[in-house]
Amino acid sequence: MIVFRRTLACASVPLGLFAFIVFTTPKFAGEAFAQNATAALVAKPVSLPDMALGPANAPVNITEYASMSCPHCAAFEQNVFPMLRSKYIDTGKVRFMFREFPLDIKAAAASMLARCIANDDAEKFFGAIEMLFKQQDLLMAETKDTLKLVGKQSGLNEQAVETCVKDQAMLDKLSADQKFAYDVLKVDATPTFFINGEMLKGAMSFEELEEKLQPLLKN
Repeated sequence: MIVFRRTLACASVPLGLFAFIVFTTPKFAGEAFAQNATAALVAKPVSLPDMALGPANAPVNITEYASMSCPHCAAFEQNVFPMLRSKYIDTGKVRFMFREFPLDIKAAAASMLARCIANDDAEKFFGAIEMLFKQQDLLMAETKDTLKLVGKQSGLNEQAVETCVKDQAMLDKLSADQKFAYDVLKVDATPTFFINGEMLKGAMSFEELEEKLQPLLKN
């Protein structure tokens, strides 16, 4: 789906105890439970290998769903991400995961090219999306030429780029992952962020993001 748009383990609880739990549990406990459940869903492996920076045991996990054709996503990559990486990711406080949510076929092709350039190497992947976001205007206006240019700068010839963006198996996985995000996680816009399970939609400044991170790092 490219957007152009459990068995529960049941236990018997005495009625009196059930009433005590319901009426004495703070509201935020239910919200925390829901947030933890969402965090587990976000962490669930999807069809494509996850591209992430930062230690797996970092106290804060950020997952961004982005489209290579989204101006707000490009602004985040260029203006916020470098500071986030320097202050929180490279210091082991945050693990940052990037997941594709292409809003059109041009964005899907760009995402596929980044995957081919990376060949499952996260550092190369983040370098590729940085290049693509910097070329976003050209990518939208002259898609094929821009993909070839970025591919060439990354060591891929024109044939390799063409083969990459026509890879139906990769496109199918990209679509499946996007469908999961849309149907299960309720992602319907870019950028969408999940910070330890809490969903935040839309552009954020570094200051706004840091305001969200600080309480989580104090816990």
